[in-house]
Amino acid sequence: MDVELRNFFIFNSQFGPKEGEELKKILYYYPITDNADVQIKNVGLVEGIIQFTGTFKPSTPVNSLHTQKMRQLYFQPEKNFWIVMTLNLPIVAKGKDSSNQTEYLEDDVQDNVYEAVLKQAYNTYRLFWGTFEHSIENHDIGTLKTRLEHFYKAYLKTLKLAHADILNVFCGIQYLPLDKLTFLRVQCFINCLECTYPEIEYTAFLYNDHLIWSGLEPKDMKIVYQYLIGTLLPANMETELQGGSMPRNSLSPFAALHHGRFITGPTNLKTAKTVGKIPKVFLFASGKGVSCHLVVYRALSATVCLFMKVDKELSLQLFKDMDEYVSPKLTTIVSDISEYCSKQVITPSNVPENSPRFIYFNKLNLAYKSTAHLDNKQSGNIACTKESLKIMADMNNKRGLLGHSSEMIVKTMNDYWVVAKNSNSREFYVALQQKNASLIDISEEVKKLCDTELKGIFFHPL
Repeated sequence: MDVELRNFFIFNSQFGPKEGEELKKILYYYPITDNADVQIKNVGLVEGIIQFTGTFKPSTPVNSLHTQKMRQLYFQPEKNFWIVMTLNLPIVAKGKDSSNQTEYLEDDVQDNVYEAVLKQAYNTYRLFWGTFEHSIENHDIGTLKTRLEHFYKAYLKTLKLAHADILNVFCGIQYLPLDKLTFLRVQCFINCLECTYPEIEYTAFLYNDHLIWSGLEPKDMKIVYQYLIGTLLPANMETELQGGSMPRNSLSPFAALHHGRFITGPTNLKTAKTVGKIPKVFLFASGKGVSCHLVVYRALSATVCLFMKVDKELSLQLFKDMDEYVSPKLTTIVSDISEYCSKQVITPSNVPENSPRFIYFNKLNLAYKSTAHLDNKQSGNIACTKESLKIMADMNNKRGLLGHSSEMIVKTMNDYWVVAKNSNSREFYVALQQKNASLIDISEEVKKLCDTELKGIFFHPL
């Protein structure tokens, strides 16, 4: 049995300090099948653990609790607010008879991975609703509870806990490097778009789930990016596959090539009477929450995200104008990008089976690249063993003990070698399967990989 969610709750002890008021401090609780007594008991136990551990190291709040059968993770995103996630550990049957005994796989649930999942759950909520304090200050506690219920009821269903790994820790962005001329065309298109429509505050441009350009700060962009590739764009792809976004019975077979549409906003401009539902997002990289309307336009494999000023009215005519302006220009740019990419194609799926698989992460711009994963949808579609990914996450967790520049090499029982290099805020992890290799052979192999895949990226000599 895989790891599964036992409960998930948010509370603030300040809201129910007196005996008999315990339910007031619970802002959200999952599952709803737990009665009030169970909820109060679980929240009370967590409060006790937080207060008890806080006496030993007040400056560093407790992160997790380990028991034989479950793992509990704690995150304090704002003062006095706590988010708690409890996971049932995976189990396997021991002995020939499956009814004999079960073993709980504690090592399969890594704290740094699932702490990242918990933080992402808060950051995604904050993207759409702002901080908890913001809801209370501008409305009341009841409004906050309603928003939490509305958001997490849907969000928790999307969690892929069994496939969480080191990519959750990075929560990074996959960039698409282009040649100078193609990139310049993208940037010219964005500059012209922002000059033509001053309502646009920021713009982001993606191609096939890879980011090419963003006017947002990386900290904000990574949260928007995770939402786009994890939720919004996959839902849009289903619509496209069902024929929802392309015109049917078109006179010209090539008419579809010039057809783009708004994913957020009026999806069908010909029949729309209103602008439809446009989400508002909160950006926090500047230190205070700045809100914008998120308008997403998609044509072929390109996605343009427009962050529009909230104080400007978005009319249906504005969307029609933007569609006429963007669609033909975007079609030309996508053709250029597609042509460039077709010449560069080396994807994880067509790499030889026994070749080294790697994950690279740059903390400075939050860029990641992985040939260990065959897609970025957290579907468990990986090109190396799960054990290798677990070792990488463990290495990532220990890198703080080794300073700014380090190298670690681990050999597994099944002849896998896992190597981690850490330098200049960049991390590089490699999984190789070589049966009779020595440490020198593995080091040489990793050095070759660095030279071919990370040209121009400097690693300190160790």
